[in-house]
Amino acid sequence: MPSQQKKIIFCMAGVLSFACALGVVTALGTPLWIKATILCKTGALLVNASGQELDKFMGEMQYGLFHGEGVRQCGLGARPFRFSFFPDLLKAIPVSIHVNVILFSAILIVLTMVGTAFFMYNAFGKPFETLHGPLGLYLLSFISGSCGCLVMILFASEVKIHHLSEKIANYKEGTYVYKTQSEKYTTSFWVVFICFFVHFLNGLLIRLAGFQFPFAKSKDTETTNVAADLMY
Repeated sequence: MPSQQKKIIFCMAGVLSFACALGVVTALGTPLWIKATILCKTGALLVNASGQELDKFMGEMQYGLFHGEGVRQCGLGARPFRFSFFPDLLKAIPVSIHVNVILFSAILIVLTMVGTAFFMYNAFGKPFETLHGPLGLYLLSFISGSCGCLVMILFASEVKIHHLSEKIANYKEGTYVYKTQSEKYTTSFWVVFICFFVHFLNGLLIRLAGFQFPFAKSKDTETTNVAADLMY
């Protein structure tokens, strides 16, 4: 492939990586990972509410990795509340999983920024054939994509398996019991998903630039090896 086309491809990959890093930085600090609807189970059972009557007992919340806000309703009007995971909810949430989500998000940001620098270096500099070259780009894209995947899996398990929304809603609620009615992932979560997809796309762009996947043997190499074997 002509050198100019390689520069364009690597520049595209670098710009995508940089946009991805900025997106994850923003997502990390915003309370837009989950939006949940919660039902005041205690109040609804006391009055045997059904149909539209349940609306009086429906609240909602949205949160991210550090803080969030919501509204509780139990038939006596709305009660807004705010919360922080650190240090307020440390005893209520699965701390190890939550910390790992934040840790892998931070690693994802760092690796994506390093990947951006490597792509630009390959576009305009004279890369080495080892870490700074195509092998390093493949490696960074793979590790970064894996980190993005881990962030989504860990956060989804925290929400769905460990019932994070219910634990937040019931935190310091001695009288009423709240149950999650619905949950949906919002902007910040999907930013991480897009970042995961971008790293997969960058791997294809590297291949498009004419560099083989690591450990893939070229046809010429295979032919040479076969010829050498026949000589012996």
